[in-house]
Amino acid sequence: MEIFRNLARRKLRSVLTISGIVIGIFALTTMGAMAEHFNALIDGGVKYFGSSIQVGAPDGQQGSLLPLSKVDEVKKVDGVAAAFPGYSFSAKPGDVATVSFNVPDQIVAGDPGEDRYSVLQITAARGSKLPETRGDVVLGSSMANEFKKNVGDSISLPVRPRDAKPDFVNHPFKVVGILNPTRTAPDNFAYITIPDGQMLLKDSLPAAIRDRIDVSTITMSITAYGKPGTPLSELDRIADRINRQVPGIKALRPSDLVNSFKSGGAIFTAITTGAAVLALVVGGLSVVNTMIMAVTERFREIGLKKAVGAHTYHVLREYLAEAVLIGFLGGAIGYLAGLGLTTLLNTLGKSSNFELFLVTPALTALALGFAVALGALAGVIPALRAARLDPVTALRTTN
Repeated sequence: MEIFRNLARRKLRSVLTISGIVIGIFALTTMGAMAEHFNALIDGGVKYFGSSIQVGAPDGQQGSLLPLSKVDEVKKVDGVAAAFPGYSFSAKPGDVATVSFNVPDQIVAGDPGEDRYSVLQITAARGSKLPETRGDVVLGSSMANEFKKNVGDSISLPVRPRDAKPDFVNHPFKVVGILNPTRTAPDNFAYITIPDGQMLLKDSLPAAIRDRIDVSTITMSITAYGKPGTPLSELDRIADRINRQVPGIKALRPSDLVNSFKSGGAIFTAITTGAAVLALVVGGLSVVNTMIMAVTERFREIGLKKAVGAHTYHVLREYLAEAVLIGFLGGAIGYLAGLGLTTLLNTLGKSSNFELFLVTPALTALALGFAVALGALAGVIPALRAARLDPVTALRTTN
């Protein structure tokens, strides 16, 4: 109770000091939650691209279409356990790009058998996990929320833009499943069957050649897999073998994709963490100033305590506890304010698929732990100064 009474002696100064910590922890919580959301997307990309080999058209080749026969050629390469064709399209063509850390809504068509090899697993919250018949679609959690769809509803894909041209074509699909949130790319995917993907591919071709191309014989991309548990270095070697043995394609080394994801995540985390730490330093300096002033004002009190038998340890513990309490109070208030703001912004942005924040248990522990540690570190020097005071000199001091 004495610690609380000490803080109440100079209410305004205590409030201003705690406010410094509040601002720092608030910044750490909000910026950290943004980094956590971004890193969740990055982790999903690392997990997926670190377990598969992406195959596309060679550099400089017009278009991105490949003969479907290339899938069988890729399967014959040593080390390839399976290979699948893939098709993807923008779910909202013509959308103006906005600042967002979410993956754009995509329509994805692939072989259901690919799910057995993919490390990035998806699960169904309601209905089916993947579509099995033409005209069916399974929506990621964010897409389902954005378009307010549930199992049994109908959705037209791609979504017709406001300025759609007269020749714009989309098709009705029946929602047969809603996926559980993954905090990464599948949340913004609409999964359809390969025949439906080929239908959308035909729609996307120029009208002049649309009826002259058999879309059932081409694919937009190929995803190859090694045996489960194949290390990244071996997948790189398999990608090199695919490039040597299969003409007319380009297999990307998984390590190159993984490193690009990681570097982007590291840069963003460094920027957000730096901004938060700067605010925390300011808060820490305010704690140091407050504790030095508290020691100066209580010289006689400290001298009296030591004269009647208080040990250096007792004085040190008292002032450290006071600094830790300041850090904890500021940290708790700052964290709760940051949690409230991020929750509010996520709720407001949910309808437009504009969620930017993810508060994790690790971030919570970091924010509160950092606040307490900051208070303790900022109080060490003033506490040592108080503990080392000579009682006789302290009693002679006039405040």
